[in-house]
Amino acid sequence: MADDMKIEAIFIDRDGTINQKRGEADIIEWKKFKFLKKSIDAIKIFNSLKLPVIVVTNQPAVAKGFCTINDIKKMNKKMEYELRRNGAKVSAIYFCPHHPEKGWPGENKRYKIKCSCRKPKIGMLLKAKKRFKLNLKNCFMIGDTTTDIKTGLNAGCKTILVKTGKGGRDGKFKVKPHYVCSNLYQAARLIQKMMKK
Repeated sequence: MADDMKIEAIFIDRDGTINQKRGEADIIEWKKFKFLKKSIDAIKIFNSLKLPVIVVTNQPAVAKGFCTINDIKKMNKKMEYELRRNGAKVSAIYFCPHHPEKGWPGENKRYKIKCSCRKPKIGMLLKAKKRFKLNLKNCFMIGDTTTDIKTGLNAGCKTILVKTGKGGRDGKFKVKPHYVCSNLYQAARLIQKMMKK
């Protein structure tokens, strides 16, 4: 990557990248939400660099009937509050409530659709592109799964795989990230160094 690349925004996955994600269970209760070590500090670095921090997250628990849209919105509001309380902020949070596969008792059929926003599709990134007037080629996508990396590549972003959460072991896509970092904080430091060159 060219040293003089202009960086316009940072897209970040939520579960497994900002907060802990263990196993396959969807995180639908705030009491189970725990920030990963130094993830708040990472967001503070992006803030200091004047980069919009945009969270893009699949939340299929809505379609599966485990929670409602409002439950996810409340969770995100609490996350934003805790970040602000610790001197960090995100510019926007986009989430996809859809899940195309059927078979869950009590599933919400309204959200059991093939959509344009569920990663690795890039609908959430396109919304942010329009809102923040971004060139996606000048943005980073950071996440813990091959789905996140595939999303970034599909959008033309530079990509960073973090070793937290699933650490790329989900195996859904054969993709190669531009960079691999131990965690979100290391990814933030990497981008910070790029911008200082």
